[in-house]
Amino acid sequence: MTQHNADALHTLAHESLPEEIAERWTGLFRTSLRLAKAEGDEGRVVGRLGGLPELPEGVKWPVWESEGPLSFVAAVDCAALPSGALDIPLPPDGTLSFFYFDGQLDEGLNPVDPADPDTWAGAQVLYTPAGVPVTLREAPEVLQPYAEIPLTASPEATAPDLEHPLVQREFGPLPDTHPLRDEEFEEAMWDLAEGAEHRIGGHADPVQGPVEPEVAHGVLGNPPWDDPRIEEEALNWVLLAQFDSDDDTDMMWGDGGALYWLIRREDLAERRFDRARFTWQCG
Repeated sequence: MTQHNADALHTLAHESLPEEIAERWTGLFRTSLRLAKAEGDEGRVVGRLGGLPELPEGVKWPVWESEGPLSFVAAVDCAALPSGALDIPLPPDGTLSFFYFDGQLDEGLNPVDPADPDTWAGAQVLYTPAGVPVTLREAPEVLQPYAEIPLTASPEATAPDLEHPLVQREFGPLPDTHPLRDEEFEEAMWDLAEGAEHRIGGHADPVQGPVEPEVAHGVLGNPPWDDPRIEEEALNWVLLAQFDSDDDTDMMWGDGGALYWLIRREDLAERRFDRARFTWQCG
């Protein structure tokens, strides 16, 4: 859940929760960079949704070999991001480009599934270091590019989903009577969110439960869901980027869903974006 007021989540916690619970809860918050449509001259443009990508010479348009080319979703200029606010080792410069097999070619019959390694090539992140010459690439004829929307970025606090392994580790299983489960508190949390949830870093804003266990389950080879290794592995993964459904770009991921790319911190520090993993959720 993101906030548009820098103190909104903290204020809500301290006004709605017992102080001891509030301190522990706010200790789990992480800063995210919320990506929003650039309006006029307000804010520095840090990237874009849709449009066409700029790629280095010799770098082929990403494809899922068994299915076809991926659609270009977004790009962000790491040097333009206020990345010092983040707790992940994002590159200080260069460009991250996100591609996804969005169903244009098969009407969504072969979705990318974190539990199926044969589908992982359907969502890719390309990193172009600063100073590498690039050219604007035309999309393959079989794809219709999304409308281009310039993006700005602003730091915001994010709270974990109540089923997130961090919450389980801090508080244990939450009974219905726990203050964090209070209906008014949960509704107030939802009221703080507005608009499309595009972001870099921070906690993911899941549609149907935390995304980290979904990725962990897949990379562990799909063990039973009660396997304790899933929670342990999930704690190793952080959100790299989230891109929501967005009417301005005609992006619709299922029924109002969102795309999520996650990565281990050490792989991010080493620029091993081929090791990023993807999941998506919809309502």
